[in-house]
Amino acid sequence: MARIPVVEQDDCIGCEVCTQICPEVFSMNHAIEKSTVHNPQGASAEKIEQAMDSCPAACIYWQE
Repeated sequence: MARIPVVEQDDCIGCEVCTQICPEVFSMNHAIEKSTVHNPQGASAEKIEQAMDSCPAACIYWQE
């Protein structure tokens, strides 16, 4: 089963770092000022992990 990236909404600070690094997977929901996953398979695991590692709130994780 494939891993799926998840943004923990309670912890997201809306900085948009993930959307800048990996816009194929992450986008901003401006109504709630939080990042969301719009295409979980849209980029390589390495690129998604780069967004995870760059998140200052550390709110993105893999769901198995």
